[in-house]
Formats: sequence, structure tokens, C-alpha cells
Amino acid sequence: MWVPQVSRQETASVVPCGEGASGTARSTKGGSQIAEQLATPVHGSTRKSRMLYTTYQAQHTILEPWRVMAQGLADCLHQILPSGPAESSLEELLAGGVFSRSMAAAHEVFARLKLTHARPAFDIASVVCQGREYAITEEKVMSTPFGTLLRFRKEGGPELPRVLLVAPMSGHFATLLRDTVRTLLQDHDVYITDWHNARDVPLRHGPFGLDDYTDHLIRFLDRMGPGSHLMAICQPCVAALAATSLMAQDAHPAQPRSLTLMAGPIDCRVNPTGVNELATSKPMSWFEENMIHKVPWTQRGAGRKVYPGFVQLSAFMAMNRERHQKAFEDMYAHIAAGEHDKAAHTKAFYEEYFAVADLPAEFYLETVGKVFQTYDLPRGALSWRDTMVDPRAIRRTALFTVEGERDDICSVGQTVAAQDLCTSVRPYWRTHHVQTGVGHYGVFSGRRWQNEIYPRVRDVIHQTAA
Repeated sequence: MWVPQVSRQETASVVPCGEGASGTARSTKGGSQIAEQLATPVHGSTRKSRMLYTTYQAQHTILEPWRVMAQGLADCLHQILPSGPAESSLEELLAGGVFSRSMAAAHEVFARLKLTHARPAFDIASVVCQGREYAITEEKVMSTPFGTLLRFRKEGGPELPRVLLVAPMSGHFATLLRDTVRTLLQDHDVYITDWHNARDVPLRHGPFGLDDYTDHLIRFLDRMGPGSHLMAICQPCVAALAATSLMAQDAHPAQPRSLTLMAGPIDCRVNPTGVNELATSKPMSWFEENMIHKVPWTQRGAGRKVYPGFVQLSAFMAMNRERHQKAFEDMYAHIAAGEHDKAAHTKAFYEEYFAVADLPAEFYLETVGKVFQTYDLPRGALSWRDTMVDPRAIRRTALFTVEGERDDICSVGQTVAAQDLCTSVRPYWRTHHVQTGVGHYGVFSGRRWQNEIYPRVRDVIHQTAA
């Protein structure tokens, strides 16, 4: 759904509010806290909610020139001040000393307290593969109004198994899987679903629902050609399993050789979390009235109904207000002290975290309804464009499922449920792994992903690649 992706980012290492890159788990109360925050609308009446996006955009537009000026002043002061930590010297005194450093820090922090709506760069310049370093070039293989099939091409690299990494459409951009991509590139030819911000998609391109999401996966795999592998993280595990099933039902030549599902809500009836309980405690009308808004007329997607990224981010910021405040206080202190190296990591985190993407309303509501309320896939009731989805049709695709022992967003048992649905897959082609000591984020990022989970993913892909 939309929640896992944001929760994953909430657990990043810069803000000490959960699991970091090492994969240590956050409190098991996290899921219920998330549910509590999301269950509290960020606005009042339904009438007021109609103006929420317009009000947000107006405020953003008004403040933007001030932020630009603040950053410009901060940059000027940084140029004047001596580089390195603050110290007692004549050069420091002539540049304004503590006053100038404090002013520069205050203006830079203010400039960085803003949301952006454009995808950050992946910034993967090179990767070491088979003992040799290769330059990485991002190549747009296929593009639609709602998403791009993006390939990370190794210049002059060897032929390796092709892997389509399915990123969640969850309020942030695919760049949140940067660590996953970088790790996979060591041994694979990696493609990713680079979903576009729904607020930038003109209304003339029509709606985008769960069926369209699944259709994109089928089209992307078809473009990549036979022999590819599919790997889905979090929310898109349902669509990935559905796409694989449909391709098997159709005897599609490009059906994936392996399907890896990681921490995804295949069957939310198993060990329900606080997020799952929220989804079933409210009628669909509640989600539509409180979470769906129209894109303002100033944007390219004017009039499109969306679940705004800033609404979701507001809920999670409120849930960890003190921790985020402490992070910015520390960033101010580091900049004021001239310790820019210490501040750089926090800056990088918030540049990514504050880059939000809107979800098409149709996709958001259908995900809530079909995945989290009526459990269509595990009940055998999921359909795609009037065709029933039957995972039993999968015969030629190896299945690997991965869960985190301490995952409080997609709990143990929800992903492995896929194994019970894919009964026609040969037993020796079905594998499951529960990673001890990690929560949601640690399943696909950090040391345990790199050292313990990834080798298993790689083995499944390479064993079925021949």
C-alpha cells in the first residue's frame, strides 16, 4: 500500500526513529502509531478538505522566493567564512565569527524546510562487477504517461540476468530503492519501474488503477524480452504476482523465470498489523472523503484526483515530530560549527525524504479495497480487466519470498502466503526466507540485505537463468 514505503523511510538511519542501515528493528508499536496518525485527517470538514491542496500549493509558492533568497545568503556567508570547523582566528573574526555562522546555518535550515515534487537523481555513477568497475548510464527503455522502464546500463559490461525491480507507488519516488539497485547491479542487468508523480500527469491521459499498474508490469517484461526476472518490494508484490499469473495463463513468452517477493501484503488476514486494522476499520467512503484531493489548476495534472504525498508525509512527520525536530537542530548546530561533513548526511536524507509524489486516486482506493479490505488475491477473487487471476497457472517461474522477523508493517506470514497460492510451481523452485533481527526496511536495504538476503536472491536468479 502507500504506508510501507513511507514507513520504510521513517526508519532510515539519519533520523533515530527506527531501524537504520544495519537493519535493527523499530518498536512493534510502530504499526499502531502509523494507523493512529493516518486515521486522524489533517484537515477538518469535507468542505475544507476540498481546499487543502490549493492552500498547500499557495503557501509553497509564496514561500519559495524567500527560501531561494535564504539559501543564496547562506551560500554567500559560507564563501566568506573560513572552511572547516569554527576556530578562534583573525580570518574567522573578520568574516563575522559566530554571528555569521549562526546566520548562515539558520538561513540554510529554513531553505531546506520544504517539500519538492520532482524525482531526485539515483546518483549511481559506477559499480564493480566481476572485479571490474563499469560506468552506469540511465537509459529510458520505455515510457508511458504514468511510468518509465529505466535501465541502469553498464558501459561495455558483460551479459547478465535481466531483473525488473518493481518499486512501490507509495508517496515517494523509486530512488528510495537506490541501495537495492546498487547491490543488484553487482551481478545483474537491472531495470526499475520509475513511476511518475501523478500531479504531473495531464487529466487527458485518463485514470490509473491497480489494473493499469499490473498492465505496466506485463508490458515492461514484454519489452525486456524472454528470460527476465521479476523482483517486487512491499506494496507491488500483489501486482507482481498477478502479472506473473496472467502471463502464465496466457503462455506469454516473456513470463519471468523467477519471482522474488519481499515484505509484501499478499494476504493481510495473516497476523494483521495496526495499518491493516485501520484499513478494515473505515469504510471506503472515509478514505475517499478524507484522503483524496484534486490537483490545483497551476499544475500539469490540474483536476486529477490524487492521494497527495504531502498528506501522507504530514502524518508521519507528526508521528515523530520530536525526532525530526532534533535532526534539524543537530543539522543547524553542525552547520554553525562549520562541521559540514556531519551535516551532509542529514541534508541528503531530507532531500530524499521531502521529495514526495502523489498517487492516482484510483490506484490508492483500489489498493485499499482489494488488497487490505477484501483480500481479493488470496481469496481467488482478484480479476484483471475481467480476467480472473489464477496463481496456480504459474509453472515455469521460480518463487522466492522474503520476510523480516520484526516487520511491523507487513508482518511475518503475509508474504509467504504466496507460496500456498502458487501450487503448480515445483517444490524445489519454491523458497522462503525469514531474516532475523530486521524490520521492514532491513529486508531490502542495509547490511543484512547486502550480506544475508541478497546472496539468496542472487542464487535464485542465477540458478534459474540458464
